[in-house]
Amino acid sequence: MLLAGFLFALMNVAVKLVSHIPAIEIILFRSAFSLAFTYALLKQKKVAVLGTNKKLLILRGVVGSIGLIAFFYTLQRIPLASAVTLNYLAPVFTAILGIFIVKEKVRAKKFLYFGISFIGVLIIEGFDPRISILDLSIALIASLAMGLAYNIIRKLNTTEHPLVIMIYFPMITLPIAAGVSALVWVQPQGWDWLILLAVGILTQFAQYFLTLAYQNAQVAKISSLSYLSIIYALVFGFFIFGETYNLMTYLGMAFVLLGVVFNIRK
Repeated sequence: MLLAGFLFALMNVAVKLVSHIPAIEIILFRSAFSLAFTYALLKQKKVAVLGTNKKLLILRGVVGSIGLIAFFYTLQRIPLASAVTLNYLAPVFTAILGIFIVKEKVRAKKFLYFGISFIGVLIIEGFDPRISILDLSIALIASLAMGLAYNIIRKLNTTEHPLVIMIYFPMITLPIAAGVSALVWVQPQGWDWLILLAVGILTQFAQYFLTLAYQNAQVAKISSLSYLSIIYALVFGFFIFGETYNLMTYLGMAFVLLGVVFNIRK
């Protein structure tokens, strides 16, 4: 999970570096790379591409697509660390949905700790004028969709190979992204092509490690580790994009991380 978080942080930077390209177009390139790469690995390992539980696999692909489109939108619209922090409400939704989907028992104290992190998110949004209500709403949709996707991955842990779970995402996302991109296409130039390739490579490996983590550990526990990516976002945002925050925003991020520390200690 820690390795996946670092790779996703690098991917976030790559997406923001090409903010002049529509988010759906970036997702198109990412999906094409992921589909080809994952298919090749499945063939190499001689694993059936379509898997067995097709209904859940398709649902994972749909909610994953919604989550990624919404998240890429927020990455391009608001400061990097704020986008990542809002996105990491996903573990809260993951834990709550996990009670009903995978029947996991979550101690009441964990919700207190998640609540501390959630208060931090509210502070960040309330004291950062660069985040509109629309941006916040889309960020919440991304987090909810991702929380659902993670629980579906957990539910598929005994029936499907991780690569099978992964390939359903680009199979469903690619035709959607292609249709929308045709309407808003912006031609990549120069370094854009290398950055788009980096998005595909980084996401592929990050998603693989993430899938392994959720298949082999308790959802509510492992999801809290993903909050550490906020630190990466703060560092990258400051040194690469020159993003700064006021004292209250930093206080909000401290609340988020405090909730994470409590979860890890438990």
